[in-house]
Parts: sequence; structure tokens; C-alpha cells
Amino acid sequence: MIYIASDHAGFELKQKLIEHLKSMGEAVEDCGAFEFKADDDYPDFIYPCAQKTADNPGSMGIVIGGSGQGEAILANKVKGVRAAHYYGGHEEIISLSRQHNNANVLSLGARFMSPEQAERAVDLFIETGFDGGRHQRRIEKIEKLEN
Repeated sequence: MIYIASDHAGFELKQKLIEHLKSMGEAVEDCGAFEFKADDDYPDFIYPCAQKTADNPGSMGIVIGGSGQGEAILANKVKGVRAAHYYGGHEEIISLSRQHNNANVLSLGARFMSPEQAERAVDLFIETGFDGGRHQRRIEKIEKLEN
């Protein structure tokens, strides 16, 4: 399952990504916003998305805002979430966030990327697996600190 959420700044991109994900055969749950409201607040949508991702091992989350920065910060407050932030540039950072950090949430900055760039980022995030090995002990240390 892929959980997805955005505020007003990411609303249009979220709608496009939902269509893209469904066209790939992915199961998607929209966690809001469900309509465009220029004065909405991202915590109202990002937190439930991150919580659902954490509560469902093996699932992924995608959160979207203007920069994606606040969304990543908030998502990372949820125990069990490892959110990676991406707003353009070297795509390898997306792969590395999965391979080395087992990131389960991708935070995107809608104001800094095209829909095509966002689709590519999401595709890389979904397609890339966790390497395990030496990286697993680091994840275990993070989990210990969370507790």
C-alpha cells in the first residue's frame, strides 16, 4: 500500500501522482487534502499519512508540500518513519535513501519539480530495495533511539 498526502501547495501534484501510481497497478490511499484550500495546514494531512505508513510494515508513504521540508520534518516525528526529502537534483539520493536508510516515506517539494520529475522520483523510490547488511544495524540503532 502507498499512502499519499499533501497540503494546498502539493495538491495538484498529489492528484497527478495518484493517477500515475494507479496506472502502474499500485494500491493507493489518499490521506488528504481532499480539496484545494489555500489556507490549510500540512500537519493535518501529513501526520495521518505517516502514521498509517508506520502502522503498516512494508507500506510506503509519499508526502508533498511546497518545499517538502516541513512535511519531511513532521513525518520523521512519527515512530517508525524514515522520511527522505527530495525536491530535484541528483536522483541517486532517492535510491540511496532506500538502499542505505530503508526510507519508507518520500517527501517531495512540488514548487521545485515538474510532474515528470516527481513521477520519476516516486518510481525510483518504489523500485529500489533496502540493501540490509551493515545498514541494518544502523536502522536498528535508530529504532532503539526511538524507543
